[in-house]
Amino acid sequence: MALKKFKPTTSSQRFKVISAFDEITASKPEKSLLAPMKKSGGRNNEGKMTMRYMGGGHKQKYRVIDFKREKESIPAIVKSIEYDPNRTARIALLYYTDGEKRYIIAPQGLKIGQKVISGKGVPPDVGNTLYLSEIPYGTIIHNIELRPDQGAKMARSAGSYAQLMSRDGKFAIIKLPSGETRMILQTCKATIGMVSNNDHSLEVSGKAGRSRWLGRRPRTRGVAMNPVDHPMGGGEGRASGGHPRSRKGLPAKGYKTRSKKKASNKYIIEKRKK
Repeated sequence: MALKKFKPTTSSQRFKVISAFDEITASKPEKSLLAPMKKSGGRNNEGKMTMRYMGGGHKQKYRVIDFKREKESIPAIVKSIEYDPNRTARIALLYYTDGEKRYIIAPQGLKIGQKVISGKGVPPDVGNTLYLSEIPYGTIIHNIELRPDQGAKMARSAGSYAQLMSRDGKFAIIKLPSGETRMILQTCKATIGMVSNNDHSLEVSGKAGRSRWLGRRPRTRGVAMNPVDHPMGGGEGRASGGHPRSRKGLPAKGYKTRSKKKASNKYIIEKRKK
């Protein structure tokens, strides 16, 4: 995956760095795998704004992604690598031998015409989905289930991956992208390889308008507000002292919000890095 830089013909072009989209092979999505997607503008079912700084943006349709990979032992051929406006990773269109079409999150290095398969006794090749009990130690994986047959929940964004470290009883020990080491049941599935579009974090939008296209409105700083509007508001001049916190008073930047009584704490061997 390559990045594209621009000559500074305007101030917005000066620092602009975007994807070259050289891995994209199809310009239009598969119609049968599209679903309508209504924008909320940050409002709930009563019409009240519950999330600020959302609104506008380009009209989009949702691409239905197969996170379960439950079509076991049925091979599929990669037909195209496509852009998905709803996620940072690229998606791949699969044609199964029984005639069905499905989208999956494309791993890095997946090629057009390549065969992928999921299930038991499957070779640990890029794009194949295996049970954690059958994946070799040290393998780079993504799209990891948290519970059996739930569908992939972890390591799904661009360039992310986890690593299978070892096994202990009925659990596999996984090192997650956050740095957390955690136990997951060996009956859960994971896909081999790293998620595509790993240069996504190096992209620079270049101008505010590109954020508006994504449905993000300008964000007002707390210190620029009045005391009635934000705990960090008010003060003479450009006062920005005090402790950083949210509008509801919850401390930010280092304050731990995870419950100490959470049931899943017993599965965490090593906490994530700060």
